[in-house]
Amino acid sequence: MLAPADAIFTNLQGLEPGSLDAARRRGVWDGTSSLVRRGAEAIIKEVLDSGLRGRGGAGFPTGRKWSFMPKVPAPDRPHYLVVNADESEPGTCKDRDILRFDPHRLLEGILCASAAIGARTAFVYVRGEFYAEAQRLSRALDEAKSAGLLGRNAAGSGWDCEVVIHRGAGAYICGEETALLESLEGKKGQPRCKPPFPAEIGLYGCPTIINNVETLAVVPEILRRGSAWFAGIGKPRNTGTKLFCLSGHVNRPRNVEEEMGLPLRELIEKHAGGVRGGWDNLLAVIPGGSSVPLLPREVCETVSMDFDSLQAVGSGLGTAGVIVMDRSTDLIAAIARLSRFYMNESCGQCTPCREGTGWLWRTLCRMVEGRAEVAEIDTLLEVTKQIEGHTICALGDAAAWPVQGLIRHFRPLLVERIESYRRKAQAGA
Repeated sequence: MLAPADAIFTNLQGLEPGSLDAARRRGVWDGTSSLVRRGAEAIIKEVLDSGLRGRGGAGFPTGRKWSFMPKVPAPDRPHYLVVNADESEPGTCKDRDILRFDPHRLLEGILCASAAIGARTAFVYVRGEFYAEAQRLSRALDEAKSAGLLGRNAAGSGWDCEVVIHRGAGAYICGEETALLESLEGKKGQPRCKPPFPAEIGLYGCPTIINNVETLAVVPEILRRGSAWFAGIGKPRNTGTKLFCLSGHVNRPRNVEEEMGLPLRELIEKHAGGVRGGWDNLLAVIPGGSSVPLLPREVCETVSMDFDSLQAVGSGLGTAGVIVMDRSTDLIAAIARLSRFYMNESCGQCTPCREGTGWLWRTLCRMVEGRAEVAEIDTLLEVTKQIEGHTICALGDAAAWPVQGLIRHFRPLLVERIESYRRKAQAGA
């Protein structure tokens, strides 16, 4: 378990104010000037050595991502930093609590990151439904500017950093980084083909880095305490602390900061008060937000909560939104509900996603009632394979993976539902 001294998000439960004075008491903005003055190369190296991987879902090494930016900005092509605060993944609410309770930690991270990539302007793209959170972030930004921590000569570091808050309109697809850029530019939020990647051609055609809220918020602590400290927490290739969102059929739903690689069972029992009705009442867990495949109880017994361990069992850490489902859950109906969500949120740009997500939902709706043929289970799986990996962005994958997880681990449930419906129909005839 994470030692209290190693915790970064010390106000995650909102027990203290999110104001500048309270944030400073928690160590935020402490020596920020000296951190920024280290220079871009030193900052990037420290983040690289820490092993920090993006906390938005993909898990790409943050320092490596920053290193893709041109070393010197061209006169007519400024660098930009974009903060992805469009947290729309069902089961995920960690970034929301950072915006609510610790916004200054994010703002300090923005300053450090902007200096690392040579960006003098940063945009924070906030989910449209986060009205109160956007207000709190705006209030914190005003406090930081008034104190000279952002703007010209930010925090006395010699680096200029302007931060702009942009509120989205509640489209899930804008959580994809290039769709987010399109939306920022005033266009319809649809993903771009890659390459070129944003580090080469991003916002307004200029080099751009897009990072998740949690990713940026931990950067100042890595610089203050050193990369060896962060790399010493967790496991190789899965280092540092992580925010986990525990929801569903648990006794105490909450957000918690823990070390990477903590066993899933320990995470649920020690921080969420255990599964409702006891561990033996557990049916399945979605470990990384609704877009990753679920895991049955027998896998949950031993699996660890990190990128590599979850990938090894056919799922993923994703956003670390842990959704617990006990034996009262109708898993077919639950996955059908997720399929409806992804169908509604598809931007419609790619045919496999536009047509396939609707087909998945309609087929699953019939399977909820049992009005299907057993052979359709394999057809359903085949359709998910035709969607997965055949779209511009990962929304197609997100729609396919929950269905694949259901079939992989709970095929007998689908078969029984279909055969039960057939028996009742025959008896009624």
